Amino acid sequence: MSATSQPKVSEREARQVAEAAREQDWRKPSFAKELFLGRFRLDLIHPHPMPADEDAQRGEEFLAKLRDFCETKIDSARIERESRIPDETINGLKELGALGMKIDTKYGGLGLTQVYYNKSLALVGSASPAIGALLSAHQSIGVPQPLKQFGTQEQKDTFLPRCARTDISAFLLTEPDVGSDPARLATTAVPEGDEYVLDGVKLWTTNGVVADLLVVMARVPKSEGHKGGITAFVVEAGSEGVTVENRNAFMGLRGIENGVTRFHRVRVPAANRIGPEGAGLKIALTTLNTGRLSLPAMCVGAGKWCLKIAREWSAEREQWGKPVAFHEAVGSKISFIAATSFALEAVLDLSSQMADEDRNDIRIEAALAKLYGSEMACLIADELVQIRGGRGFETAESLAARGERAVPAEQVLRDLRINRIFEGSTEIMHLLIAREAVDAHLSVAGDLIDPDKSLSDKARAGAKAGGFYAKWLPKLVAGPGQLPRTYAEFNPAGHPDLATHLRFVERSARKLARSTFYAMSRWQGRMETKQGFLGRIVDIGAELFAMSATCVRAELLRTTEPYGREAYQLADAFCRQSRIRVDELFDRLWTNTDELDRKVVKGVIGGTYTWLEQGVVDPSGDGPWIAEATPGPSKRENVHRPIR
Repeated sequence: MSATSQPKVSEREARQVAEAAREQDWRKPSFAKELFLGRFRLDLIHPHPMPADEDAQRGEEFLAKLRDFCETKIDSARIERESRIPDETINGLKELGALGMKIDTKYGGLGLTQVYYNKSLALVGSASPAIGALLSAHQSIGVPQPLKQFGTQEQKDTFLPRCARTDISAFLLTEPDVGSDPARLATTAVPEGDEYVLDGVKLWTTNGVVADLLVVMARVPKSEGHKGGITAFVVEAGSEGVTVENRNAFMGLRGIENGVTRFHRVRVPAANRIGPEGAGLKIALTTLNTGRLSLPAMCVGAGKWCLKIAREWSAEREQWGKPVAFHEAVGSKISFIAATSFALEAVLDLSSQMADEDRNDIRIEAALAKLYGSEMACLIADELVQIRGGRGFETAESLAARGERAVPAEQVLRDLRINRIFEGSTEIMHLLIAREAVDAHLSVAGDLIDPDKSLSDKARAGAKAGGFYAKWLPKLVAGPGQLPRTYAEFNPAGHPDLATHLRFVERSARKLARSTFYAMSRWQGRMETKQGFLGRIVDIGAELFAMSATCVRAELLRTTEPYGREAYQLADAFCRQSRIRVDELFDRLWTNTDELDRKVVKGVIGGTYTWLEQGVVDPSGDGPWIAEATPGPSKRENVHRPIR
């Protein structure tokens, strides 16, 4: 392969690259992994873990400063109007220490826990989602996080103090023709002495327009003395040959500094390589395990804001002699917003505290939090727009111009939409989580369903699988969820009964595991193609995780806060709504249109239904579907603008 060619990979090779990048071992317990295996390990999340007093005090002190900054220094309407975060706002965040929220104090950071980092993102994201995205991309997936986990001491000493106070960082993986299939990564890093020479183009580089430091994923060619493979580097954004060719604009997050970055003969010291050659994807995926929690944090902030606006507006607006809140059609939406916002915060806080304690493997929990938070927050915002009616569709600027409160409901809906795509689309998250959920099955029966394995390999796998399932399957028949007094501590006098919901979770977890086993027995090696089925399996697991977190949080609040009874009410409402969705998802595992859909898709792609497209005009402009990204010198103006 030449340094400038696009790698050609088969479907199997692409899967092998993704599989090699996975964290293979489970050294710590995982509540969500056990849930998918039919084992409801309530002991892993209850009693709810709590932050240390010192961590909580430091976090609350920063939250107070950040709230004041959000209220007095952030003009969200200006950011939306100008499609840019003012430099003075970013510099104010630097002075506040917001760039270093997750960076250790010994490097000049604030050393906040994951819990308080996420609370901070929820707060600042409610003031301006674009600022939330800037801070998140910088700390959750930018230079600080991979260096914290994989960097050398010299790298930490060199870069972390800069990231904590002055330098903005970005993460560059995606390319014009490479999204969630990194096996086709085309950017190269060719070794030359004590340096690597980077060539390639990166797309959708959040923070890339203003970044000082970049984490770049590039392919090192295999050669003598070089293992090769996709590798991570820290790159100075001001290096010769680095050009930001475009600042991209989007339907939402209009202040986001997202661009197209070209590398042409960019020299990077070998000392800036993060980890060994070939470890780039593993570093990226491991970074995302906790980095993904930043997105549900901002979803929580949006949910809280939507609840506030829904409450105030629905009490004020009257229709047919009473506030619209008391009309059932509107009231059900308000109940959904309140209950789901409570659940999203429960999922986020539990996952974040588990990340801080580091006693559990939370790779599935973090992925579920991202998946569930991004999907449900969009529904919350959509319901708020519906409750507001025409005013929900009207911009805040227009509302203000005619003398009404400038409520940016439509903006929140637009801003939230990207979260279903950012850092793993919903469809990719379904597949990623499903792969982890069936890991135990593949570890014992993988060779049995692998068409390339020999008969002797299959025989050995069959014997191994037989022993595993002989012990596992009988445990899925009965469990604590069938006993009426189980989880009695969640049924205190004078409160709604949450124990019944936990019993439902336990029963449903076993049913989920049985369904997965049946599907593997039925489809075997074709299981990975049944993406509709796998997506529903994951969605059921997400609902069960959310119900579990919600009940545990309600019980915590009952014992620590004066609004414990109200928390129980919200948890009860959420669980009842969630159970309806779970029952529907179970039905759709086996009653669906997946086969018919595949036939229709073949017809659409084959041109069978082009007659249906007649009668319209296409307002799209000219140009290729995917922009040309051939390596070489840039022919465009550099729009990179570091903020000082």
